Amino acid sequence: MRGSGCDAAPGQSGTNAYTHENHEEGCENVRSGWRSRGLWLVLAALVAMSLLVDAAAAQRQITIRIAHADPPDPFVAQKHAQALTFKALVESATGGRIRVEVYPAGQLGGEREYLEAVNLGTIEMGIASGAMAGFFPEAMVFDIPYLFPNQAVAWRVLDGPFGQKISKLMEQKTNMINLAYGEVGFRHFTNNVRPIHSPQDMQGLKIRVQETPVYVRLVQSLGGSPTPIPWPEVYSSLDQGVVDGQENPVSTIDYARLYEVQRYLTLDGHSYGVDFTVINKRFFNSLSPEDQQLIRRAAFTAARVNQGIKALNEALALNKLQQHMEIYSPTPEELAQFRTLAQQAVIEWLRTQIDPALIDEVLAAVREAEASFGI
Repeated sequence: MRGSGCDAAPGQSGTNAYTHENHEEGCENVRSGWRSRGLWLVLAALVAMSLLVDAAAAQRQITIRIAHADPPDPFVAQKHAQALTFKALVESATGGRIRVEVYPAGQLGGEREYLEAVNLGTIEMGIASGAMAGFFPEAMVFDIPYLFPNQAVAWRVLDGPFGQKISKLMEQKTNMINLAYGEVGFRHFTNNVRPIHSPQDMQGLKIRVQETPVYVRLVQSLGGSPTPIPWPEVYSSLDQGVVDGQENPVSTIDYARLYEVQRYLTLDGHSYGVDFTVINKRFFNSLSPEDQQLIRRAAFTAARVNQGIKALNEALALNKLQQHMEIYSPTPEELAQFRTLAQQAVIEWLRTQIDPALIDEVLAAVREAEASFGI
């Protein structure tokens, strides 16, 4: 029996005889068909592989590590509440494709250490306040004493054109992008010697301050003796009389139980602390435009939680402190005395550290915000 494929020899079948040339031509057609069919199979396989690769890339796991120095209690610490909110918003919006790891309570170092890590890109995000000036001196513009009369004005300025300008300057001058502003809160004076109603009452008081030039000059301008002391030593220093007083937000005074070693509290609000929510610039720019917008939205919303938790805790703490301390709220005329002395001294120094135009611009932005609220 003869073979029926192209391996069979040419021959005859009834009257349908064909030559060797006919045979080869037919076989070539068969081979060509198989080659075409094989090419399509290869192309189909390549397309399928490409789609799989694209799908895998779309599902690539991204991890964002965010550090802060607050305790891991979202009902007490506004930074932790903010970080947990950011985590929930990002992970739910991406179905877990972007995972957020929160490192509270200085697990990755103090503010200076983890800001350095964000700036270098060894971690992705951080929430910080005072240490920011070491990387971005322009942040000190918000440390001008008695700059904001209340939270509403502060939030209006931070979310407005001037706050946006400071964020853009940070992006230009550092490896970090500020996604949103949070709140450390208004700082107030406490002491054990006498009530403070005016700058004259500050004369000779030894006041613990942070180790920053702004706070040293602030207390000096009011007649006090500024004494930089690390935060872990503040309670014992007050208890032992190393210093007469200190300055902090009321929620911090409550949380640290400073009311046990301080008698008088003056609600002068001499400084408003700002939290910066920063992300490494190179990491952020490596994300898709869609992911960038998602992260910006989540950061903005989470910062509102930061501000809300802080406002709530300030109100609750003040109510509690009234049971332990003698509290005084200066009159507008008394606050004007504090403001004149402190602003003059700090602004004079600050003009040598940053672009003086920024100082004029933030003061103008505050006046505009005050007018919008009828102040």
